[in-house]
Amino acid sequence: MKVVDGLLAAYGPPELPPPADPLGLILWEQVGYLADDERRGSAFEQLRERVGLTPEAILAASMDTLEEIARAGGSVAVSERAERMRVSAQAVVDEWGGDLSRALRQPPAEATRALKRFPMIGEPGADKILMLTRTHAVLALDSNGLRVLLRLGYGEEGKSYGPTYRLMREALAPECREDFDWLARTYGLLRLHGQRTCRRSAPRCGECILAEDCPSAGS
Repeated sequence: MKVVDGLLAAYGPPELPPPADPLGLILWEQVGYLADDERRGSAFEQLRERVGLTPEAILAASMDTLEEIARAGGSVAVSERAERMRVSAQAVVDEWGGDLSRALRQPPAEATRALKRFPMIGEPGADKILMLTRTHAVLALDSNGLRVLLRLGYGEEGKSYGPTYRLMREALAPECREDFDWLARTYGLLRLHGQRTCRRSAPRCGECILAEDCPSAGS
């Protein structure tokens, strides 16, 4: 994808969520909500240091502690997010014997279904976990990356987010590589470009390195 080379030249290698097992990546999503990366990362590190990232550690922690950490990751739905962390940990113990990587070793469709059963994990989140754990070579896209690609003319917009996401995945398939480093870098660069430049409102087309090839530039 030519777009990836341009973004890499503009931004350099993107930052990605800290290395973690599948449950850790689920907790990364749950510990923060409507929070920027810095705040989410700070809350996640608190969870790692004060509680731990194993299902046993999460289940042994008090709700007060989990709520305090969840609050550090955003003020919305604090109690609900703390409870979701406990529910997720319990599910890993009950359904996967404490080792969620067993679920990911299934064929991709089954692994995705297993991950989507966890609170706050939809199809894009499941794809991200499969990609970052280097289990299945899929290109995950968050809402920022999806918006960037739509504006560049890739894929087409469906009736809702889910169909749009799947249509985009189909459109990108011929250009994707089965290279986990490339997939993760592409995910991070598209996300970063959508956050900084190709924003949902007031996009900065005049500063965009891709504007020359973008059919949406200036519109």
